[in-house]
This record gives sequence, C-alpha cells and structure tokens, in this order.
Amino acid sequence: MWLILAFLAIPVIEIAVFIQVGGLIGLWPTLALILLSAVIGTLLVRSQGAQTLAALRRSLTEMSDPSESLAHGAMILFAGALLLTPGFVTDILGFALLIPRVRLAVYGWLRRRVRMNGFTMGHGPAAAYPEPDDDVIDGAFEEVVLGKIPTHQPSGWTRH
Repeated sequence: MWLILAFLAIPVIEIAVFIQVGGLIGLWPTLALILLSAVIGTLLVRSQGAQTLAALRRSLTEMSDPSESLAHGAMILFAGALLLTPGFVTDILGFALLIPRVRLAVYGWLRRRVRMNGFTMGHGPAAAYPEPDDDVIDGAFEEVVLGKIPTHQPSGWTRH
C-alpha cells in the first residue's frame, strides 16, 4: 500500500518543487540544474559502481561474505535511477545514497531486518553430483561421406 502512495506522491511533490524553484530562479536555470545533476550523478555512480564491483570481486576471491558489497551495489544502482529521474527530490535522495556513510547506515538498518541463513560458493557439496553408475556416454553422430558431390562444379580456384 505504501508503495502505491509513493508512486502517486513523488510526482506530485516533484511538480510542486519544480514550480517553486522555477518561480525563484527561472525556467532555464531550473532545467540546467536538473541536467547538471544528472551528469554529475552519472559520473559519481560510475566511479562508485566500479569501486563496489572491485570490492565484490575481492570478497568473492577471498571467499568472504559478499552481502555488504552486493547491498552497496544495489543502493548505487538505485541512486543512479533516482538521479536520472528528473526532479529535485529524487536527486537529493540519489545523491544521499552516493554518500558511503549513508549507505552504511541503510545497510545496517537492512541488516537488522533481513536474516541471511547461509552463503555458499561453487557447486555445493559433492553429494549433489553423484557419480554415474555405468560407463555409457550418450551422443549423436552424423556420417560424413568423403569425396566429390555429383553436382559440384570447379570454382576456378582449385585444380580438379
């Protein structure tokens, strides 16, 4: 229910803020601010996303829990979506999610509310892939007939 209210309230709030800011500084400066925030946000999302991806790779290489890196990556992705959405309120929320301390606070809040039962890497235990009982290998074959096809005409590049 709250998600429906958010989808209805956010555009109304954005329009109201657009009107207020446009009345204060004018149409063209307002549009310039929106475009500038999208460009700056895109650059920040790109750099922080690369850092988070490196941290995720590092945690997977070290066989440690990647949940924090995954959560940061998801929040950076969401921040990018907010920054590309035209509006001042969504830009403020997007830029806030690009601040590492804010992401850590959100991650801590999520961590208290979400319970992770386990984490495994690879294909699981060996028992999940039992050894076959026999030496039968399934396959398919096609007989290839060597020689000239009767309708074959010389190409001029080969000697026949």
